[in-house]
Amino acid sequence: MATAAAQLAQPTTRLQLVERFKRKKVCGEVWHGDAVQFLRSIPEESADIVFLDPPFNLGKQYDAKHPKADSRPDVEYEVWLKTVLKESIRVTKTGGAVYIYHLPLWAMRIGATLDGPLMFRHWIAVAMKNGFVRGDRLYPAHYALLLFTKGKPNHLRRPKLKPQACRHCGEYIKDYGGYKQIIDQNGINLSDFWEDLSPVRHSNTKHRAANELPLRLFERVVEISGISGGLLVDPFAGSGAGLVAASTNKMTFKACDIVRENCNIMCERLAALH
Repeated sequence: MATAAAQLAQPTTRLQLVERFKRKKVCGEVWHGDAVQFLRSIPEESADIVFLDPPFNLGKQYDAKHPKADSRPDVEYEVWLKTVLKESIRVTKTGGAVYIYHLPLWAMRIGATLDGPLMFRHWIAVAMKNGFVRGDRLYPAHYALLLFTKGKPNHLRRPKLKPQACRHCGEYIKDYGGYKQIIDQNGINLSDFWEDLSPVRHSNTKHRAANELPLRLFERVVEISGISGGLLVDPFAGSGAGLVAASTNKMTFKACDIVRENCNIMCERLAALH
């Protein structure tokens, strides 16, 4: 009998190129198929950024062709996830960055797997805004966005933010004391707690039925770790926000999704860029 690792290594969908973009402002490839197979098709040490937003194994059905893709026994899911991580490490350049977006429980396990082959840089907390009580735990207020680099990072910028102001009186909502003048001139450094972002849930603002990550999150990722002409690899590209951020910042991309409709959405968004 084949082992769980061997079974999971077999692609569930044949890898197919959906579209190759070779325009001045959009340069990259969109693929339809299995994430592991896609990663294995990418040359070693080629990506400046690998962004991973895998399914969370919560039993959601993203499309009819893969009804159990997000519903595996934890042991199988962990084997599969480690395979994705192994291939992501392989394709990342020395000095490149790997970002992983996941629930804190799995982020902890992922961190233990990556600590060694990669260098831990940050656990970024991305705010969860719905506020619902869940079971017998404290309210889970954030998703984890892990940042690892393959050795010393080639690119690590610290974006500046405008301080938040009260929508009623216009004054800053935090007291910066004697540093207010400096804040006025230079803004504030981005921290590892992103309270101003949240997954896109409302039907009038998202591009697909499932929730998606906001464009601003990817813009920050590219601003922190990207480089003009560099390559962003996204094997779970969803609705393509990462590809939009890469393109508008003069990066190339290689992207994949197992849901064909998501690939179509990506291509539509990219075709609309001018």
